[in-house]
Amino acid sequence: MTEEKRRIRLEALTATDGPLWDAGTRFAGMDEAGRGPLAGSVVAACVVMPREPLLLWVDDSKQLSAKRREETFEAILNTALFVGVGQASPEEIDRYNILEATKMAMRRAAEGAPAEVFLIDALSGLGLPGEERGIIHGDALSYSIAAASIIAKVTRDRQLLELDKQYPQYGFAQHKGYGTAAHIAALKQFGPCPAHRRSFIGHFV
Repeated sequence: MTEEKRRIRLEALTATDGPLWDAGTRFAGMDEAGRGPLAGSVVAACVVMPREPLLLWVDDSKQLSAKRREETFEAILNTALFVGVGQASPEEIDRYNILEATKMAMRRAAEGAPAEVFLIDALSGLGLPGEERGIIHGDALSYSIAAASIIAKVTRDRQLLELDKQYPQYGFAQHKGYGTAAHIAALKQFGPCPAHRRSFIGHFV
């Protein structure tokens, strides 16, 4: 994507955030990574971004290459007014179900956030200390949610790289815990490891 197209994309992303900045509202964007995989934690991020400087490559994390995500992750950390990360473990996912575990991770990420409004990708009813605005496809519609999506995605991917060192037989570095054919074959060969979500893998092992 050319720089000009990136700027057009950035204008679209900030259309949601702009009125809040204009009104002087203290707000945060929130997103999660890892609801669907068979292994690893679900990770949530809460990010408060300033109006300036706008980071050119902030976007839905799925639209960026791994290298670009890593670069933008660092830029967000250096620019954001607040970055909170929360997670729920495989054990918590099994105990409470993935939806409740995701909400738990989001509440943990939002602790201490200097925000009165929370823009959340798809979800609401989290019990946060402020107004919650669930936005469907929010990571593609809000600059702040997109920034949170990058923080959550890169954080979780790094966790899976560490898990790959502990349990190299599963190939976590390649599939990040998702249910690929290779992952399922490894599960059937080796059985689950402590990082697997037992409630997700029952029909595979």
